[in-house]
Amino acid sequence: MGRAVQIAAIVAVIVSAGLAVVFSSRFGRDPNLVPSPLIGQPAPDIELPLLLDTGTASLADFEGEIVVVNVFASWCPGCRTEHAALVSTAEAFANSGVRFVQIAYQDRPEDTIDFLQELGMSPATTYLNDVDSRASIAFGVFGVPETYFIDADGIVQGKIQGETNALLLGQTIDRLRQGEEIGSEVVGDVQTAPGDG
Repeated sequence: MGRAVQIAAIVAVIVSAGLAVVFSSRFGRDPNLVPSPLIGQPAPDIELPLLLDTGTASLADFEGEIVVVNVFASWCPGCRTEHAALVSTAEAFANSGVRFVQIAYQDRPEDTIDFLQELGMSPATTYLNDVDSRASIAFGVFGVPETYFIDADGIVQGKIQGETNALLLGQTIDRLRQGEEIGSEVVGDVQTAPGDG
């Protein structure tokens, strides 16, 4: 009888350990590691108001160009840190068929404008206000910063989640120009709301 209890206890421990591995590998997964379902799909074509001017713009306005879409917010520390890289890379690729679009995420327009005036802007970038989070929902934005790479045919080819830099942006654009697969890459944390980082 004692031996049967020992065997049952060992089996219970093994089963528990196995279940722990299954649950930790499937249900404990970091949602940041989920690749974007947009990769290989047409980019969402939502018309949004221009942040610094009257009127609207949509991604269809840049048909035939590579488009780098960065989703950002004034309250996001990672967005603040990566901003100079976005401006300089937009300038570096300005005359080569690459357009940068920055979309303000869950931010007050006056705060976003203050952010851009403080940190700088590029004439090679279109700045949009995501009214009612329509673009964020369409892109499946988990948090900010996130950057999407759209080829000249309007297909989403890549995504960087987290704070990026000029080297990574430039390399990704070059890979896209050469027809390489980009996919999703997590390079850092994102924030879903002010103060959650």
